[in-house]
Amino acid sequence: MKIKYELLCNDTKTKARRGKLHTNYGSFDTPMFMPVGTLANVKTLTPEQVKACNSGVILSNTYHLWLRPGEDVVDKAGGLHKFMNYDGPILTDSGGFQVFSLAKPKDITEEGVFFKSHLDGKKLFLTPEISINVQNKLDSDIAMSFDECIPYPASYEYAKASTERTLRWAKRGKDVFNNERQSLFGIVQGGEYTDLREYSAKETVKIGFDGYSIGGTSVGEDKPTMYKMIEDGIRYLPLDKPRYLMGVGDPIDIIEGVIRGIDMFDCVLPTRLARHGNAFTLDGKINLKNLKFKEDFTPISTECDCYTCKNYTKSYLRHLITCDESLGGTLLSIHNIRFLIKLTEDLRKAIEEDNILEYRENFINRYKKETK
Repeated sequence: MKIKYELLCNDTKTKARRGKLHTNYGSFDTPMFMPVGTLANVKTLTPEQVKACNSGVILSNTYHLWLRPGEDVVDKAGGLHKFMNYDGPILTDSGGFQVFSLAKPKDITEEGVFFKSHLDGKKLFLTPEISINVQNKLDSDIAMSFDECIPYPASYEYAKASTERTLRWAKRGKDVFNNERQSLFGIVQGGEYTDLREYSAKETVKIGFDGYSIGGTSVGEDKPTMYKMIEDGIRYLPLDKPRYLMGVGDPIDIIEGVIRGIDMFDCVLPTRLARHGNAFTLDGKINLKNLKFKEDFTPISTECDCYTCKNYTKSYLRHLITCDESLGGTLLSIHNIRFLIKLTEDLRKAIEEDNILEYRENFINRYKKETK
């Protein structure tokens, strides 16, 4: 079945909304944070550990799975869910971000994108049709249209040409899409330009998708520009479809996104920070490598209900991280993922109580961006 979005209530002072996402693997509350499992695995965690964080949808990466082990292997295994033993919904991205990170502008053509494999330098060619065909075989619950993530800054002329090409790619991808168990999302681009965001949103909706994503943010722009990008695109999206902000995992950015009407977020940030010894707390990020935690026998946070905080101290976690023990990254990943999922749970409650602006003010007043 296709996914369906159910709108339950709105915050009266903002665009924030509370809903449910109905999938083949159950119904999940929104707003939600989605852990990233790039290579069919959320780094250092088992599927059971991810589920214990109260995860809903998780992500995998089309480009990486296309290269290893290959979509045919996953297909023969019975699809991505069976291959990685995750019995919840899975979203696959399109490979579009790899276009942004690996390709040069001259290698982006109307037909598709030439770029070199990050593994062996082999020349690759990715098209909307290949991206969709790979995702059809991966058999994720949600597939993403193939797009170009516009760099920041970019000239108006470049952004306009790229936005129009992404729309043509979206249509081509939809034309070959053929997995009835899967839903397909369109991606709104347009860079920093208000009129291009409006144009992209309206034209993407005309093509018709099961959900919509705001793309092209978190690529180096300042925060006010990022929030404006969201506002410029989201106001033209239908109310009965889910809205997904790609690649955003900073706690304050999640709050600001929810206030602007976003339902779904993903980012590698919680596991990446964990592998470097950093942990989210309501008082800001902390670095467990810091000497002051050597004899600190308290949990990361007494306000956190995750497995790590219930069972381990900052002293022990610091020991694991400084000794380069992989368990340290696992335990911190559990905490960081749970922190962001719990944040979205709290945001849902704030929307229900119609006080999300007060929640934002209280959170920001306490949270400090710098790592301590």
